[in-house]
This record gives sequence, C-alpha cells and structure tokens, in this order.
Amino acid sequence: MGSVEYEPLLLGLNSQARISELPSSAVEEFLVHQKVTPRWWPRLVGWESRLLWILSGSSIVVSIFNYMLSFVTLMFCGHLGALELAGASIASVGIQGLAYGIMLGMASAVQTVCGQAYGANKLSAMGIICLRAIILHLGAAVLLTFIYWYSGPILHAIGQSESISEQGQIFARGLIPQLYAFAINCPMQRFLQAQNIVNPLAYIAVGVFLFHTLCTYIVVYVLDYGLLGAALMLSFSWWILVFITGAYILLTPRCKETWTGFSLKAFQGIWPYFKLTVASAVMLCLEIWYNQGLVLISGLLPNPTVSLDSISICMNYLNWDMQFMLGLAAAASVRVSNELGAGHPMVAKFSVFVVNGTSILISIVFSAIVLIFKVGLSELFTSDEEVIEAVSNLTPLLAISVFLNGIQPILSGVAIGSGWQGIVAYVNLFTYYIIGLPIGCVLGFKTSLGVAGIWWGMIIGVLLQTVTLIILTARTNWNAEVEKAVDRLKKSANEENQNLVDNI
Repeated sequence: MGSVEYEPLLLGLNSQARISELPSSAVEEFLVHQKVTPRWWPRLVGWESRLLWILSGSSIVVSIFNYMLSFVTLMFCGHLGALELAGASIASVGIQGLAYGIMLGMASAVQTVCGQAYGANKLSAMGIICLRAIILHLGAAVLLTFIYWYSGPILHAIGQSESISEQGQIFARGLIPQLYAFAINCPMQRFLQAQNIVNPLAYIAVGVFLFHTLCTYIVVYVLDYGLLGAALMLSFSWWILVFITGAYILLTPRCKETWTGFSLKAFQGIWPYFKLTVASAVMLCLEIWYNQGLVLISGLLPNPTVSLDSISICMNYLNWDMQFMLGLAAAASVRVSNELGAGHPMVAKFSVFVVNGTSILISIVFSAIVLIFKVGLSELFTSDEEVIEAVSNLTPLLAISVFLNGIQPILSGVAIGSGWQGIVAYVNLFTYYIIGLPIGCVLGFKTSLGVAGIWWGMIIGVLLQTVTLIILTARTNWNAEVEKAVDRLKKSANEENQNLVDNI
C-alpha cells in the first residue's frame, strides 16, 4: 500500500533539474516507502551531490587557501637551501603544528555552539560565544608563545640536530605574531560559517593568498631577508586575514543581529564552555599530531636533513589533500546533523553514502596525480637531487595515504555531525599511538626501510582508524540518532538565552 501511496511523489520527474528542487522531506518519504529502482539512483545521487557541493565548495576554498599560505612559504624556504627547508619544516610541524592542533580543536566548539544558537534563533548569543572563544584562544596563545620562543632548545632536546634546531628557532620566532592572528581568526571564521556565510570567506582567502605569494617572493628573492623574513611575511598575511574578516563582521548587515559588540558577558560561563571544547580538541589534536609526530621522528634517522626534507615535502602534499577533504567533511557534518535534526534518518544515511562515494572518486584522482607527477612535485620545493630522489621513492606511499586520507576525514565529519567525538578520540588514541606509531618506529629504526618504514606505520594507523569508523558508521541506528537529535533540540528550545550559551 505504501508503494502505491507514495509512487506519485516522484512519478513523472524526468529531469535532474526538477528532482533537485525537492525538499528533504519528500526524498525521505520516497526512500522509506518506495523500493528504489536503479533508474532513480543517479537522480537521487545528483540531488544529494548538489546540496553537498553548495555547502562544501566555499569551505574547501577557504581550507585550501589558508593552508596554502604556509605551503607557499615552505616552497620559498626550500629554495634557500636544504638546511633552511629542514629547519622551517621542523618548526612548521613540531611547533606551529602543536599550536594548530590546539587552536583548531578549540575552535571546533565555536561552530557547534554558534550553530545551535543560530538554529534556536538566539542570534545575540552568537557574538558572546565568539568573544568568549577569542578570549580562550588568546590565553592559549600566550602560553604557546614560550614554546615558540624557546623552540631551538626544545627541538634539540627531542633529538633534532643543532643546525636544524637553530634554523627552526629562527622560523618559529618569526611566526609568533601569526599565533595571535590565528587565535582571533579561527573563532571569527567559525562564527561566520555557523550562519552559512562562507562565500565572503572564500574571496578573502584567495585574495590574501595571491598577495602573500607576491610579497613572499619579494621578501625572499628581491630583498633577501631569508628565513626570518619568510616567517614574518606569513605572520603579516595572517593578520591581514584577521583585519579583513573582522571588518566584514563589523560592517556587513548580515551580522547586525549576531554581532552586538564587545561585552563583559563573554567572561561569564567560560569554564563550562572550555569543558565543551575538550572532546573535539582531543579528537582533532590526536589526528593532526600523529602525522606531525612522524615527521619529527624522521629527523632522528641517519642523514636527517634529507629524511626531513623528503617526508616534509610529501607531508605538505598530503596536508593539501587533507585540507580539501576537511572542507568536504565539514559539509558532510552539516548535512548529517541537519537531516538528523529534521527527523530524516534515511536521507542522513543516504547522505553518508553519497559523500563517501564522492570522496573515494576524488581520492583516486589525487592519488593518480601524485604518481604521474612525482618528480615535478618535489622540484617545486627543492633543486637538491638527493632530496628529489628520496621524494620520488616515497610517492607510492604518499599515493596510498592520499587515498586513505580521502575517506578518513569524511567519516570523522559524519562522526562530528552525529556527536561521536568522544568515541572517535578513543579510536584515534588506540589506532594511531598504540598501534601505528610504535610500528612506524620499529620499521624506521630497526629495518633498512628508514623514512619509508615510518610512513608505513602511519598508513597502518590510518587504515585501522578508517576501518573502525566504517564499522561504526555501518552499525549506526539512524532512527535512534534522530531521536537523540530531537531530544537535544527540545531541550535547547526550552532554555533561556543565557542558559543556552552557558550549558549547550
């Protein structure tokens, strides 16, 4: 009876354009009551893909071009010399990466809380949440400044050579202004994204990237300011991002209800908000620090300059791929959480299917590009023949990692949309640090594999984590997830403005 009742829903829709106009509720009814025949799958996939790319397009642009600021800086540092590249890479990974994991993990709470406040129409609370996050981020930046300033002794203490540690300290000290810019920019970006204001962020990111590339070329090649000049230029570009984004928030009519100015209320409820950031921060830090830890370990191998340069170049391309996938993962998180909140378990499940299929296809293309252009990719960073050969030898492993890292962030995005951050944090701890890292160390130092052995450890850890997340996703009861989402929405709807901000 259900099949006959709901068959007219999509009957006669013979074009992709018309099916794209359907609301989620109509597709949910169709998926629940119809036995979907093969002719409908391409149209339904097209419907979901359209929604996915509307959300993810600008987010991917922002993620990639913000990352490309550091990427371009390291490219110019590589042409200063192999030692300079090794120093900049170890500072970028070991020092800047530490701050990046902490700041990004803390900022993930902004999008969660602001997103819920926006959905509950508590618009004035969003500015308070953003201010509160900036205060906490700046507090973290003050503490991290000591690590940046004394990065040379720290890097040397963990086994890096004295020459590499010295170059790393020069680069890290030039990044101290960037640390404070990052502390302000992260919450502001999440504040805008929670309101679906993404396109302006993309325009700003592209514009600052073009400016940064030109100015870094002048600073390094024309003015010959070396490693410190490159680092200070990166810091300056991040402050430009802060000023333009801040000006947009202050001046645009789109934020007139959500940004109500500076308020002392931001200091109220800081501790409950801080506790909210812990699960997401731990989850994200464990992922980011895993890759960066392997780069640090590679600096302990024989011939550390070549080992560091080769794995750092490969890791930069892997990170570039990760930025693309993180933009897609953010869209996946929004799609899943939106459909669960709307009471559409079948559409949420279908969205997971489509986004994972999309990410796999993209990862295959990226892996092929890595294998085809393996020599050309390394020459962008260095002219050292020994480093170029080492990178070429690592590219098959890089291609495998690109493929796996095209799937893993999407599953993490689904986990965030479903509220599984705590579970995934434990999964990351077990698969990365208890299994993957020790295996990488054994293969790297106890066999002839060297840096390739360390990379194999990373691959094993990511593979186990990916398989675990696939099992978790496959075993998910989406109807139960809808019930949880409905309960959360009811609780939020019954709370007063301040209670929402403090206790959400």
